[in-house]
Amino acid sequence: TVLGSAGSQSMRRLSCVKLHTKKLNIQNLVNYEKQHIPITAIVFLNNKGIKICVSADQEWVKTAMKKIDQR
Repeated sequence: TVLGSAGSQSMRRLSCVKLHTKKLNIQNLVNYEKQHIPITAIVFLNNKGIKICVSADQEWVKTAMKKIDQR
């Protein structure tokens, strides 16, 4: 068992094989990670600790990543 907040833990346990297709509320996203295998995706972590896989080539995804980086 690993103790700590969701933001301090590695997100690597999830591998995306299917992508979420709807736009997410950027204000609810707290972290992200890039994945290249088995598919290229961005894995967002929301404020409830849920990991969501999305396509990296969508404009809103790029915007969300920039906003998270600025925090």
